[in-house]
Amino acid sequence: MIANRPLAARMRPTSLDQMVGQGHLVFPGSPLELLAAGTSRTSVLLYGPPGTGKTSIAQVIAQQTSQAFVELSATSAGVREVRAEIAAAEKRLDADGTGTVLFLDEIHRFSKAQQDILLPVVEKGLIALIGATTENPSFAVNSALVSRSVLMGLRPLDADDIVGLLERAIDAPEGLGGAVSADRETLGVIAELASGDTRQALGRLETCAETVLAAGAAEITPETVRQVTGAALQRYDRDGDQHYDVVSAFIKSMRGSDPDATLHWLARMIEAGEDPRFIARRLVVHASEDVGMADPSVLGIAVAAAQAVQLIGMPEARINLAQAAVAITTAPKSPAIIRGIDQALADVRRGRTGSVPMHLRDAHYPGAKALGHGAGYLYPHDHEHGVVAQQYLPAEVLGSQYYRPTANGFEQAVTDRLAGIRRITNETENQP
Repeated sequence: MIANRPLAARMRPTSLDQMVGQGHLVFPGSPLELLAAGTSRTSVLLYGPPGTGKTSIAQVIAQQTSQAFVELSATSAGVREVRAEIAAAEKRLDADGTGTVLFLDEIHRFSKAQQDILLPVVEKGLIALIGATTENPSFAVNSALVSRSVLMGLRPLDADDIVGLLERAIDAPEGLGGAVSADRETLGVIAELASGDTRQALGRLETCAETVLAAGAAEITPETVRQVTGAALQRYDRDGDQHYDVVSAFIKSMRGSDPDATLHWLARMIEAGEDPRFIARRLVVHASEDVGMADPSVLGIAVAAAQAVQLIGMPEARINLAQAAVAITTAPKSPAIIRGIDQALADVRRGRTGSVPMHLRDAHYPGAKALGHGAGYLYPHDHEHGVVAQQYLPAEVLGSQYYRPTANGFEQAVTDRLAGIRRITNETENQP
């Protein structure tokens, strides 16, 4: 084995046709092929999870293109370095017509203002920009720069693609050179643990190879993998797309009444180190947003889980979070509460308000009664069933119905109760 460079670095592709799992981006006439051929100055933004080939694509283009290739990383370079490379690109273009491909890794780490300096040179075609990011460019990259670039999303590799890459790494002279062996079942275990990240997969394979060779053996087994390389990689970034996507899947699984999916996404968040207080807040919100009056008890369960997180912490509070999540998931659903309050807010925001009716105004302070406050108010508890016909809405929105209960769960009882109230108030209004 070559020890001076990691296996993942030694196995980097040397041509675009060696790229694994990204066939939707690499094909004859694709923007990447044209950049590599030096016949295009199209700017591209490569985005996707770590270990899917963003840097490899850039390095292949660097080796193949007839244009000048410049590599910078937003983690170490600043505006001054970018301006210097732009100036150098202008000189090359003026001198002999040589174009420049600028690879800017981790482009999302530049502020929007820093990214602005790339706009004019990209628009003029002075440079072809290859920006690489693990974030969604729609959020992390200046919208004007996005509109001037071709967006290319790299996908996590599936297990079969990774197994094929690992087999090649075992046999290749630049890889492990046949020093160890492993069957497809073992390589499948490594692939599953890597969660679509080729760099992780190759790193785990190299660690296993070093371990068995040090022990005087030559075969990597599933037991070797489990002993040496630890738990699966959790593809989750609390500040990026993975956070929002997993949370979205968690919420939609609760709303969709699938307890198994709910627990899966909850486990993903917990294992990735998501703040349990954030999870608890989402549970409290959705206890009302998705369940509401269909099962009013669920809100109390969610609030109790949030309190449990504060009182006992993790890992024990995982049980409380799971209980609340499953309670929300399996409860009857109703959006009536959120629809009601949002419709009422919409009316208020567009000016449908009006004055408080005189009989509802506060009459407890001196002089209030002289102003007519409270005059004509009917105290419901003085009437049978505690209900009496009386105007509660302002005249401007009289007749509005914000809360419309469904027939789901407890809301059926609410529907029946409201029908009874309307019947009583109608009778009261019609009395002489």
